[in-house]
Amino acid sequence: MEANSTLTILQNIMLGFAQSTGLSPVTKSPRRYLWTDAFAVCNFLELYDQTQNEQFKQLALQLVEQVHQTLGRHRNDDMRCGWISGLEELEGKIHPTIGGLRIGKQNPERGTNEPLDEYSEWDNDGQYYHYLTKWMHALNQVGMVLQESKYINWAMELAKTIHLKFTYKIPPSIQLFMYWKMSIDLTRPLMPSMGHHDPLDGLVTYQQLQSTKDFAALSSAHQNLSREIEELQNICQGKDWFSDDPLGIGSLLCDAARVAQMTVNGRIKGSELLDILIEAAAVGLNIFNQTNLLSQPPDYRLAFRELGLSIGLKALDSIQELVNEHPIQLITSDKLPKYLNHLTFHAHLANDIETFWLQEKNQNTISWKENQDINSVMLATSLAPNGFLTIFPKTTV
Repeated sequence: MEANSTLTILQNIMLGFAQSTGLSPVTKSPRRYLWTDAFAVCNFLELYDQTQNEQFKQLALQLVEQVHQTLGRHRNDDMRCGWISGLEELEGKIHPTIGGLRIGKQNPERGTNEPLDEYSEWDNDGQYYHYLTKWMHALNQVGMVLQESKYINWAMELAKTIHLKFTYKIPPSIQLFMYWKMSIDLTRPLMPSMGHHDPLDGLVTYQQLQSTKDFAALSSAHQNLSREIEELQNICQGKDWFSDDPLGIGSLLCDAARVAQMTVNGRIKGSELLDILIEAAAVGLNIFNQTNLLSQPPDYRLAFRELGLSIGLKALDSIQELVNEHPIQLITSDKLPKYLNHLTFHAHLANDIETFWLQEKNQNTISWKENQDINSVMLATSLAPNGFLTIFPKTTV
């Protein structure tokens, strides 16, 4: 696809998203959803980088503000009101993430006396760990691109809060565990299990925040995630990250891209984690290919999960480039080149996925329309992924 054509599609998707969700023009009840909005912020930053059009910079900042004002507060149908952190109005505006952020689900969270129904729980509000790490990443991207410290500070405060609330011990063991869904006020778990990649995503995200704040001197000195990083390293020790889910494979590759960037910038030591992530992604992709899911009709497919894989595959070029330029830092065994080559052989799947979901007939299906916001935003990310994938961007202001 030609660059100008891609840019036009990207602009159309993101301006349409801004209008349909109540971002621009602003509506009284904007439709905010934390995962989708994290990708959208990065897409607006990418559009700003490509066009230098102030409109896209402002849309990124307006979206951050609207997410905090909407998902950082209690729901309109909740007896509680104000910031979910419990802070007074002015203090809450200064620290909008310190109480965490709601998912943005349509239904209210499960009540304290209601039994758990795992099927219906997917539609209930609360706080998801892996959505919160995506928002930390988005805030970090804004802070780095625009060189504004408050966004880094907000990301760090969010990390501190959710790490404390989502991790727990079962006495007498000293081993830490994690919940993957908590109540809106972070006082009780809504899903007691741990998400497969949650500790890994948290580890890489915390390292990213620690790395970029030091790199750009953008955060106050007291903001430090060393303890949280060490605790997540302990949780991650010896874990198997294999996944044959396309979104999970894509997440592994996105994490690998961040690890490679931090390593060559001297922010983390060693490349063992990079080897582990690339191998897990390669093995998972091999299994995924055997399912023939990408040959199924659209109503049997979930676009946003496939586009998660596509975004991850788009990271392969930059990972390979870093490996070529910094072999001493990144290559510690023959595993990395071997599995990178295997993944690169299948990189064409990204184009296959994009081409399929760009077709109007496939966007007119129930499977697309039921998740239109997240589908369209992640399609835009896949088409122009640098705003999401590049964590040490050039200053554009």
